[in-house]
Amino acid sequence: KRVPRHQTFSNAEKITSYTELKTGDYVVHVNHGIGRYEGLTTLEANGGKQDYITIAYAQKAKIFVPVTHLNLVQKYIGAADGRPKVNSLNSTDWAKTKRRVTAKVEDIADELIALYSKREGEVGYAFSVDDQRQQEFDDGFAYPETVDQLRSIKEIKSDMENKKPMDRLLVGDVGFGKTEVAFRAAFKAIEDHKQVAFLTPTTILSQQHYQTAIERFSDFPEIKIAMLSRFNTAGQNKEVIKKLKAHQLDMVIGTHRLLSKDVAFDDLGLLIIDEEQRFGVKHKEKIKQLRANVDVLTLTATPIPRTLNMALVGARDLSVLETPPANRFPIQTYVLEENWPVIADAIEKELSRGGQTFFLHNRVQDIERTVGEIQRIVPDANVGYIHGQMNETQLEDVLMDFLNGIYDVLVTTTIIETGVDIPNANTLIVENSERFGLSQLYQLRGRIGRSNRLAYAYFTYPGDRQPTEDAQKRLEAIRDFTELGSGFKLAMRDLSIRGAGDLLGKQQHGFIDSVGYELYQQMLQEAISQKQGKDKKVMQTNAEIVLNIEALLPDSYVNDSSQKVELYQRIRKSRTDEQFNEVRQDLIDRFGPIPEVVDNLFALAHLKNATDAANVINLHGDDSQIRIIFSRRVSQILAGETIFKTLKGLPYKVRVKAVDDQKLQLTVILNEDEKLVYIDKITKYLELVYKELKNALG
Repeated sequence: KRVPRHQTFSNAEKITSYTELKTGDYVVHVNHGIGRYEGLTTLEANGGKQDYITIAYAQKAKIFVPVTHLNLVQKYIGAADGRPKVNSLNSTDWAKTKRRVTAKVEDIADELIALYSKREGEVGYAFSVDDQRQQEFDDGFAYPETVDQLRSIKEIKSDMENKKPMDRLLVGDVGFGKTEVAFRAAFKAIEDHKQVAFLTPTTILSQQHYQTAIERFSDFPEIKIAMLSRFNTAGQNKEVIKKLKAHQLDMVIGTHRLLSKDVAFDDLGLLIIDEEQRFGVKHKEKIKQLRANVDVLTLTATPIPRTLNMALVGARDLSVLETPPANRFPIQTYVLEENWPVIADAIEKELSRGGQTFFLHNRVQDIERTVGEIQRIVPDANVGYIHGQMNETQLEDVLMDFLNGIYDVLVTTTIIETGVDIPNANTLIVENSERFGLSQLYQLRGRIGRSNRLAYAYFTYPGDRQPTEDAQKRLEAIRDFTELGSGFKLAMRDLSIRGAGDLLGKQQHGFIDSVGYELYQQMLQEAISQKQGKDKKVMQTNAEIVLNIEALLPDSYVNDSSQKVELYQRIRKSRTDEQFNEVRQDLIDRFGPIPEVVDNLFALAHLKNATDAANVINLHGDDSQIRIIFSRRVSQILAGETIFKTLKGLPYKVRVKAVDDQKLQLTVILNEDEKLVYIDKITKYLELVYKELKNALG
């Protein structure tokens, strides 16, 4: 039995690591600008062997970036359509662009700081710590919680116990347990005699959440829950509104009907929003008014680019559910031209194993004709249909019939996009799939594969009409990302296709296009830190390391270049022993025992972290000596005796001298060829230098 490993990176690092590189992608090198990625190549320098990524620039120029410097290279994600202009290595354009963006980014940083300050300054309600009843409710969950669920619950409860109003985004794939996390937060609010509003985009989803809530809270009959939607009669809705005002209800679940003027709460404490991106602009304005001093928890499977962007720059808090439930399989996904014989075959296959099929036809006018066509090609199937123009009774009746197995095929519009949970339906066919957005396609696919059966999704497009370039990218993305927990990857791909969106104003679009989303985000974070006075930490360098050792992932060990780039990125981003061990364990699980050259790679990664932290500019070495040049900053901050005192820990003969511009050079004379041993000792020495720098800066 495999022991599950748990990701230890911060959420932001998890997200950005999902921008996988493919040959031909545009990339941004922090120092050289926008170029085109041309793959990995192995080069030898000073007797050592390493992998380098190749980037092509204008005038057929190329640069080779060692994998130890992968932090300088990012995938280019713009804010608008179109290809970026590739920079020239001989031009000063890139330096000018960075200067221009840096100047403007400071203004945006000021706006963001004002936004943070407003949030920090707001005073909400600090909920009580968990009591015995909360423990009883938590223990009543019928399934074992995933590690991500437990962490997210802890983060949310901690936010709620703070007097600052919570604004947290909970991202997790369909069926990964977001609702349970939300219910635990709801129980916490109700325990403090506060009311909870659970806002959903569709009537069907409201109904489903309502039924789940009644079941989940059944051991606590004193908690009163109601639903407000068009599934109720006008009289029933009137009664719910009356009880809300009188605080005779603890939780209400409903659609945008909850945002109507006649709905008022006696003491609202928590607002839960499911799939916020599905609400229109007017509804979002109402939500803003409702959330003024109330704790807010937003649930989503695939955040839209703007929401993701807000979370990445810290304007919203973020929790992530990435661990799939037990016994779930990835959905087999096909993208193909519309083909009725293939569709008939897919439906018959599902019928033969006693399963059901969703057929998505998003036009109400001729939905009955499509039902007839499916009945003709699969005569043994019982075909029903559903759409948003039906009344509540019709909708409910058809859904219940489908749930009870009366229909084999349900022809439907996008009304099923959120909230229909039918474990026996495990084939999905989507007509004209090129017309849908990426998160929509992902949500639709989430309607199937909700049991321990293998599920099949067919995304079709008309044979007589070529999809646009963006539509092709969306279909490629939905085909590529089939593994469980792909929602984040798709959100990042969506960010890549659609752009980062408007965070604070349209002025940002030009900057994101100029330098790419990730570098823009990095510059923004730095500007914010500086303005908040957080830049007093020890500045880091980006040391050049040349040693005569072979340190790489050889083709005989990992032969796929995109996998290599992803692994190199993970190694480069690792900071703690725990993170390094996690990557090492992953390599052993996937590719077998680690060869010596990969051990060297880990040793080099540790050394790289230490050199950058200790303000080393470059470190060159062979079997007889290592030359370390520290930045001018080190000689300014640390007195000579501190350097000498720290040096005593090295078992080698050392020479120290000042070089140009007051830099400090150490030459370490090695006694013998003991590569990994001396790398380890130099790493430990540089970690001591870093500690001295930190102490000196207080």
